[in-house]
Amino acid sequence: MPADYLAVLFQVIIALGFAALVLVMSVVFGRSAKRDAVKDSPYECGMLPIGEGSPRFAVKFYLVAMLFVLFDIEVVLMYPWALQFRDLIAHGATALASMAGFAGILGVAYVYALKKGALHWKS
Repeated sequence: MPADYLAVLFQVIIALGFAALVLVMSVVFGRSAKRDAVKDSPYECGMLPIGEGSPRFAVKFYLVAMLFVLFDIEVVLMYPWALQFRDLIAHGATALASMAGFAGILGVAYVYALKKGALHWKS
């Protein structure tokens, strides 16, 4: 039985060795490079960096992005469930009740987001 895992052990050893080698080479060759103000400045497609590096985004942007991810995951979870629904009928109403509860909780979250104005971009 342990002989079956020998290939996996070799793969883990090689992966860890490669990671350690790359980190050591980065430190060794990184110290030998000459540093000056031009090399340490951020590269902006040939333009001189003026002002702050990144603009500030409104909190609404992040809120809409999180809501998108939340409802996208809901669809990802519902799709395989819907494909297997005929096989799940053998378990009685439990399969339908569990998905109805899941969709109900997310429906409440959607109504809450609407009431709070999370999807009104102008406000």
